[in-house]
Amino acid sequence: MNLNQLYYFKTLAELEHYTKAAEKLNISQPTLSHSIAAMEKELGAFLFEKQGRNVVLTKYGRIYMFYVENALTQLELGKNQIERLVAEGGGHVGLAYMTSVGTNFVPEIIAGFLDDPQNKNISFSCYEGNTKTLLYNLKREKYDLIFCSMVENESDVEFIPVYEQGLVVIVPENHPLAEKEKVTIQDICPYPLICYTKESGMRRIIDDLFVKAQIMPNILCQFEDVNSMAGLVAANQGIAIITDNPSIQNYKVTKLEFDTPYSKRMVYMAYVLNRYLPPAVEKFKEYIIQRTKEK
Repeated sequence: MNLNQLYYFKTLAELEHYTKAAEKLNISQPTLSHSIAAMEKELGAFLFEKQGRNVVLTKYGRIYMFYVENALTQLELGKNQIERLVAEGGGHVGLAYMTSVGTNFVPEIIAGFLDDPQNKNISFSCYEGNTKTLLYNLKREKYDLIFCSMVENESDVEFIPVYEQGLVVIVPENHPLAEKEKVTIQDICPYPLICYTKESGMRRIIDDLFVKAQIMPNILCQFEDVNSMAGLVAANQGIAIITDNPSIQNYKVTKLEFDTPYSKRMVYMAYVLNRYLPPAVEKFKEYIIQRTKEK
């Protein structure tokens, strides 16, 4: 059974006349008759019965008509949705990013893009996650674009640097280090470290800092998001190295400058190479690239 047969069945059910239905469908009457007969054979039930010069739905035909109408309606809605998503001047962007850029960078870049009247009909769906999860879902087409850390050996993904984040150290307000303006990795090594999980791009950066310093960190707890880390630091359970984030102002912690040559983290825009990007996504991608060049 194919889509044309469903349209043939629906049209015949509405007009109740083979000749009129064939004319409306722009096919021959024998073609219509053969199509309906094939449907009835496949379903194992008669869908129409004669009534004078007309045909009307049987009991089975009426049942089937309910599902055919629903199916065709859903297909039409799907077609309209796809046309809306890829239309020039409109469309949709599926965007995902690390939690650390969700407070300022992402809202600012979306707002800047939508400030252009030509983009006012473009909508966004936004998601958060760690770099490993973001890449996994990007490659499975759940997202169009992501903001993440660089990951090596991802030959099918393009990484474009777009934003640099500073690293800071947060400590409880009554901590011995709280009186300092800046700290080194040697200053913080005696204290329990609240850290990102191993799936996070930031974890690789922090691990590398300790390797370069030839220090073994005392990791107490691991979290995916900076808010949970800041909450535990505020509870006087340790210290943390995080990306500088406005949300930490909501916690009773002291932010210290991190005195290290590697106190920056680059954020990348990533997308799958050689995959079709709808016009809205392509336009947003180019906006980000141009914005990065200008800054």
